[in-house]
Amino acid sequence: MIKYSAIFLLLFGMLIIPCLLHAQDRKSNIPLTQRRLNDTLVALSEDTLRQKDLYDVISSVFNKHKATENKATVIGTKPVFSVLPAIGYTLQTKLAVTLSGNIAFRIAPGSRISTISSNSAYTQRKQIIIPIQSNIWTADDNYNFIGDFKFYEYPQSTFGLGSNSSVKNENPMDYTLFRFYETVLKQITGNFYAGIGFIYDKHFDITEKGNPDGSISDYALYGAQSSSTSSGITLNVLFDMRDNSLNPTKGFYTAILFRDNKKFLGSTSSWKSLVVDVRKYYRLPASSDNVIAFWSYNWLVLSGKPLYLDLPANTWDQYNGTGRGYIQGRFRGAQMVYLESEYRYKITKNGLLGGVAFINAESFSGTPGTSLQAVQPGYGAGLRIKLNKVSKTNIAIDYGFGNQGSKGIFVTVGEIF
Repeated sequence: MIKYSAIFLLLFGMLIIPCLLHAQDRKSNIPLTQRRLNDTLVALSEDTLRQKDLYDVISSVFNKHKATENKATVIGTKPVFSVLPAIGYTLQTKLAVTLSGNIAFRIAPGSRISTISSNSAYTQRKQIIIPIQSNIWTADDNYNFIGDFKFYEYPQSTFGLGSNSSVKNENPMDYTLFRFYETVLKQITGNFYAGIGFIYDKHFDITEKGNPDGSISDYALYGAQSSSTSSGITLNVLFDMRDNSLNPTKGFYTAILFRDNKKFLGSTSSWKSLVVDVRKYYRLPASSDNVIAFWSYNWLVLSGKPLYLDLPANTWDQYNGTGRGYIQGRFRGAQMVYLESEYRYKITKNGLLGGVAFINAESFSGTPGTSLQAVQPGYGAGLRIKLNKVSKTNIAIDYGFGNQGSKGIFVTVGEIF
């Protein structure tokens, strides 16, 4: 059995690597808080025109005898749309009819790029999935408004608490989720922002079938309820030096969210949690367009007892990215420690096709107050198809593997992190 000291040494090492790489990127004569990556999605207009995306391919098919010209080479105040209706498949949804896309724009010519994105779907499992995420920057970059809205009609299985849980204990559940998060961040200095937010999760019409062997499920032992509400205030810190929030090729990102749920705000119970999200990107080799990326996502319950469906769980982060290789909600518990690294590379010179290889590791505790359990690895590879060369939005198609025979396809618009 792997000892916890060894586990934490490994996790600490994987966390500190991107920080060290970030320190190596720093210029000695430029203070960190004064550096500014402009979030410019296209470095050179001519280079962008030489690139190809899915729209170019479709246009060439229907306009064989007419050369097409894409005059949009940078993101300005006029929105740039990337939309993809499709039929997809994931472990969680099975077959799904999806409408995915994003909008990228600037409030003013010199401001950072604002984005609105969604991956809506109706699935073979009769799930209705409507998520909308927004990241809006004011004209002078003094304020950043971050929103997360979700409406789910969501049959989904749970497998118990902790990363020692067995896939054999699949417990089919069903519920409806309404989520509303809104955060306002104020620039403190340079790329450093801090602010406050409101966070609201409402689960209702909750039902379970129970464990296949007839034993009492972890959900029932934890405290089954037909509905639950978590409502509270968040304190937020953001440090963002990525060159592109949709598809970063360099830079450093850290976000810290402290959540305090209160009964007087409508919460079923009072509890506190902390999320620490750290990411680092750099080119490898340095002269290429290939990127190696590191991600550390740590989601910890600090006090109180969250409702079962509000406990940390894989693929339940804001952008549903953690845990490739496992079905959503495969692991759940009061503490979540997650690490991932991904290598992104070009396949075609025109940028139409690219590839990735990734590896991740996650560990969960059980109920609040218990220790972290086994580290569960995930790994895989994927294809990237350029959907929009101006915003550098990709269609991401990944195949991931995990323990206990877990494997499957994971499809989304945009990079996982």
